Amino acid sequence: MNEYEVLVEDINPCGGEAHGKKSILEVEADSPEAYVRQNGRFPIMEQFQNADGDAVIVTGDGKGNIVRYTFTE
Repeated sequence: MNEYEVLVEDINPCGGEAHGKKSILEVEADSPEAYVRQNGRFPIMEQFQNADGDAVIVTGDGKGNIVRYTFTE
């Protein structure tokens, strides 16, 4: 298992990204994808690496509710 610091951004269609709720978690998981599949509320829509090399996973319900997870080792 790997240890990650995870920035979780909960974005709703009314407030957008500027008003999203942010929290930071410390988690142990086999992989970022495995963590989100087990603990996320919505299905995975997109996965990529940001400029810093962190894994970013975006989930959503297709109606504008989005949760973005940024994993830093």
